[in-house]
Amino acid sequence: MSLHPMACVSFSVRCGLLFLALFGANIALGYGPVGHEIIGAIADQKLANTPAGEKVAALLDGMTLEKASTIPDEIRGWDKNGPDDPGAIHYSAHPKIDAQLRDYWHANPPNKDLNSATPSHHWFHYTDVPVFGAEKYGDGKIGRSKWDIVHMIPYCIGVLKGEVPEDNPRKITKPLAVILLTHFVGDIHQPLHVGAEFFDKEGHAANPNQTADTLEDQGGNSLTLNLASGGTELARHAKFHGYWDSETVMANLPPMPDTLSKEEKHAKIEAAKKDLIRKFVAHEPKDWRLPSNVGLKDYAEAWANEIMPIAREAHERLQFKDIAPKTMDDGTVVAAGILDEKKSADGVSYYDWSARIVREELPKAGWRLADVLEQALR
Repeated sequence: MSLHPMACVSFSVRCGLLFLALFGANIALGYGPVGHEIIGAIADQKLANTPAGEKVAALLDGMTLEKASTIPDEIRGWDKNGPDDPGAIHYSAHPKIDAQLRDYWHANPPNKDLNSATPSHHWFHYTDVPVFGAEKYGDGKIGRSKWDIVHMIPYCIGVLKGEVPEDNPRKITKPLAVILLTHFVGDIHQPLHVGAEFFDKEGHAANPNQTADTLEDQGGNSLTLNLASGGTELARHAKFHGYWDSETVMANLPPMPDTLSKEEKHAKIEAAKKDLIRKFVAHEPKDWRLPSNVGLKDYAEAWANEIMPIAREAHERLQFKDIAPKTMDDGTVVAAGILDEKKSADGVSYYDWSARIVREELPKAGWRLADVLEQALR
């Protein structure tokens, strides 16, 4: 059993890769750039003209949360040749933050050894709670680690509150804590960043707590969807994780005719995104606040437990087919195969169901991000 490594190429680098992400890539990195930007922009507006908003602006050197939201994915582009590569993305308008990001990457370099004392920054973005049964985050150990998203969100909160020194081993300063929280709060509201399926040697879904030598699906990265209807041909046959990252978000924006140029599509997406953000800010999402007896440091685990039934249903609405071990380029053995859409009891297609889920999770994540930053910087 191994935790799923995230892809090392940035899913949200501007200047070209943005279009790739929107119109042809299945790279699996949290919500894609559009989803993360929506969440960050909601928090920007919620914190506008508040003391917390002023502190965020000061820490980020004037950078918006909308822009900061994609940085943790963008710096994955450093993984192949390092941050000093001439072609690497950098943030020259914010040199201090850029230098801190370099230190962070060096302190948490790409790493396949899950037992290493030095974690990979990839591990911070997810956890892999088995969807088999009704397991919650605290019910077991398989798929979890001290460096997973449920641990890293409170770690970043601790940095902002001054409980964790900025000169910590992970090199997460207060500005980086804001950047990482902005991204991680989005990631933890994406079902496949919390729940994962495990398979036995015969390719059947299995409980890894009771079955030895199970394989997992890299958070859906190694499984290909085969949906019956909805969206584009690409969306219906995307990688499972990539579908939830990007296609579910795009399903909530107007369809873009193929006759449009990339520039025209980008302009229309930006306009539609802004309209969606306005609606999400104007209408308070249902049940976004946690019970008052849940402490700030426990929010991440509560959010993980909240998303688990959705992660479970995201798998249960699909039929596994041709599941077999596959050895990846790095030597990791994972479960690969096909996911066919089942006929659902409620008559709702997988495409429409998943689009509705994301339409509920994006505003919830944005309001929660603003609240966490306000509390942490109070």
